[in-house]
Amino acid sequence: MGGIRITYLPDGVANFSYDVFPGSSLECWARHASQTSDGRWVCSIGGFLIESGDQKILVDLGFGNTELEVEGFVSAKSGNLLTSLGAAGATPAGIDTVVYTHMHADHTGWTVTDNALTFGNARHLAGPGEVEHWLAHADESFAPAQQLPFTSQFEVSTDGETLAPGVEIIHASGHTPGHQCVVVSSGTERAVILGDTIHTSAQLEEPDLTFMFDVDPVAARQWREDILTKLQDTGTTVGACHFSGSAFGRVMTGQGRRFWASLGG
Repeated sequence: MGGIRITYLPDGVANFSYDVFPGSSLECWARHASQTSDGRWVCSIGGFLIESGDQKILVDLGFGNTELEVEGFVSAKSGNLLTSLGAAGATPAGIDTVVYTHMHADHTGWTVTDNALTFGNARHLAGPGEVEHWLAHADESFAPAQQLPFTSQFEVSTDGETLAPGVEIIHASGHTPGHQCVVVSSGTERAVILGDTIHTSAQLEEPDLTFMFDVDPVAARQWREDILTKLQDTGTTVGACHFSGSAFGRVMTGQGRRFWASLGG
């Protein structure tokens, strides 16, 4: 985008039971078979590298070196984010800012390596109330338990905060109390990294699909509908880290429905 580059950094993949979207039906998933495999929803895991001027910003840190199996619910394997970062021509020491869209374990996994911050030269930014929420809920599923001892080194972001030329944060609570998105602008081009505003492209067409781990499902759904309405048919590039097939696309409408137009990558 003009002088700004955004790269998706794959870390791994998880395969979830459809129960992670409470009340979703087999008929629903049959309409979105491209998002499934062997009767499960396929969830990509990763983060984004934004390079603006001499600034390198990481948005989310994947799940880390992790293998997870919860029988009947999820199987996951990750560990590739640092390799993906190197393939993009960057190193942990060269990262200036780490932004957590939120602090679920699959977004904070590479925070710590060998009992030290992996990105030791970077600011680490979480949304307001995010650290406090997880300190109080450290035993919940997908809580960032291993990262919590290091949160004293995190900073709290402000809504509209500029991270680098053309890169800013917008607060978007609902999925978690401090959930936030990142907006990138260059000339007339614009991109939005949505974090867990949306988990699968099926949610564009199925607005009743809510996610089990939304802290406030009503607020999360309202924010999702608001931002998708603003994005549709605008040409804005969307970064969606959990979408299988492509992390980049656009929100389009046609024939009375909203749909995902993949940009590949």
